[in-house]
Amino acid sequence: AKMATVSLGFNIDSPRWDQSTFVGRLKHFFNITDPRTVLVPEEELDRAKALVEGCRAGLVPPGSSQEQLLYAKKLYDSAFHPDSGEKMNLIGRMSFQVPGGMAITGCMLQFYRTVPAVVFWQWVNQSFNAFVNYTNRNAASPISLRQIGVAYVTATGAALATAVGLNLYTKRAPPLLARWVPFAAVAAANCVNIPMMRQQEIINGITVTDENNNELGHSRRAAVKGISQVVLSRITMAAPGMIILPIIMERLEKFTFMQRIRVLHGPLQVLLCGGFLLFMVPAACALFPQRCSLALADLEPELRDSIVAKHGDKVPYVYFNKGL
Repeated sequence: AKMATVSLGFNIDSPRWDQSTFVGRLKHFFNITDPRTVLVPEEELDRAKALVEGCRAGLVPPGSSQEQLLYAKKLYDSAFHPDSGEKMNLIGRMSFQVPGGMAITGCMLQFYRTVPAVVFWQWVNQSFNAFVNYTNRNAASPISLRQIGVAYVTATGAALATAVGLNLYTKRAPPLLARWVPFAAVAAANCVNIPMMRQQEIINGITVTDENNNELGHSRRAAVKGISQVVLSRITMAAPGMIILPIIMERLEKFTFMQRIRVLHGPLQVLLCGGFLLFMVPAACALFPQRCSLALADLEPELRDSIVAKHGDKVPYVYFNKGL
């Protein structure tokens, strides 16, 4: 069969779906958080990067189809950082959120009864989150190893304090409340882990541009807005699985057949978590546009004045990458 050739004016960086709508962003993130891309060999990822960069320079290999270029862009978006173009570590990629998240979340929901189990699984989860948050930061803001260490210890401490404290508090409470403790710990830790891991952005500000990507300066308020949206997205990502699944398991465990197969409760929770995350990872990433905007009036006065002095009223909004 003859391959479809690349149409004139094809721009590999223009989104395939409208990123100003939730449905468009959902399709985009379903595409790039596809867990199957985790299995793609490194050489194929490198070829995809070379193809995307060649296409950006106007050097499309002869005989390339639009489908091939779009698949290369899918692989590129799943594995390379949008700011730096560097290959991201496997564990930190959003495409690893489903396999990694389902295993850890399933175990947190299954092993919630004893303090040592709670401590171990919350520590594993915060280690995983630290990888993800570091990998998906705004790469234009460097962070030192010391700051990474402090962020990791603080977030893990917050998660453990919440989990162990609530675990002891719910000993006499209805069983379902004890099952919800892992979610409370995850939500509390996200509120600490993400801002701490990305503290340089809050301290020094992040690069903001006009709609044509011309750099205008650095804004701390933009960083706060972007990081707040990421925290909300991460909590939303975990919420359905960690709130609804305990209710399902609480009902199921009353059946005789479920009491006979206790050894399978853990694997069952892991599989059900995977089902939730398969939809919730792209849905949570799609809650807010990746290319975030902030009204000129909401910027720091000194940055706003400098933009107005250079551009007058031609820049009503500034834009920045909020990270994931």
